[in-house]
Amino acid sequence: MEKVTPFLMFQEGNAEEAMNFYTSLIEDSAITNIVRYGANESGDEGTVMQATFTLKGQEFMCIDSNIKHQFSFTPSFSIFVTCNTEEELDNLYQKLIEGGQALMPIGDYGFSKKFGWLNDRYGVSWQLNLPK
Repeated sequence: MEKVTPFLMFQEGNAEEAMNFYTSLIEDSAITNIVRYGANESGDEGTVMQATFTLKGQEFMCIDSNIKHQFSFTPSFSIFVTCNTEEELDNLYQKLIEGGQALMPIGDYGFSKKFGWLNDRYGVSWQLNLPK
């Protein structure tokens, strides 16, 4: 086995938009490769056939699915971010929640100093944690 990489399948043609959003929010992050569908290929021309990006060194893969599935992202798989300060957690939460949905609003749930869980505007689940 070479490696294990989280994989995100977007169904609204917004994988590149999501990657740009995520990499703009988290330092030391970048889009590392994008292969787009061309004319007369199975996906919509210009959408993401396959891409890789990193968030704080963690590599992810993603695609724009050319097939509409009866499922989407689920909060049972989340991107878990350990924050260094309350300000960092609050700022990241506010940016990610825009157009999204709170699953656990920012609070003290007893297992950390501060915690928030949400689905962002793309349906991807995030857990933001400030350890005790």
